[in-house]
Amino acid sequence: MALHVVADFYGVKPDILKRVEDLKPKIDEIINRSGLKSIKDVWHQFEPHGVSCVYLLRESHVSLHTWPEDGYVAIDLYYCGKEQKRVLDAYEMLYELFKPSKVIKNVITRPVPSEDGSPN
Repeated sequence: MALHVVADFYGVKPDILKRVEDLKPKIDEIINRSGLKSIKDVWHQFEPHGVSCVYLLRESHVSLHTWPEDGYVAIDLYYCGKEQKRVLDAYEMLYELFKPSKVIKNVITRPVPSEDGSPN
């Protein structure tokens, strides 16, 4: 089974959400500390502020989109590896980084096809 965590963080201090150069080192560290295996990451800086990023993982993906003017971060963590604790650890580290005052979180389990193509 794959694990898909979709979260909306509200009430985040805007300063951390504004610039790629401030946020990227922190997210890189979370990816590494959680044990997720990044293949490539792509970042985009919006003007006057705001950031979007996607990490392509060996085990799927992580994406974040920020709206500093609203103190809002949209987070998508999808993990189809065997060690699902990694994605949950990454989520907890993101929570600690952003310290939202309100969270809407959905955790979805998704089937991963077996060798014959049928869902597990």
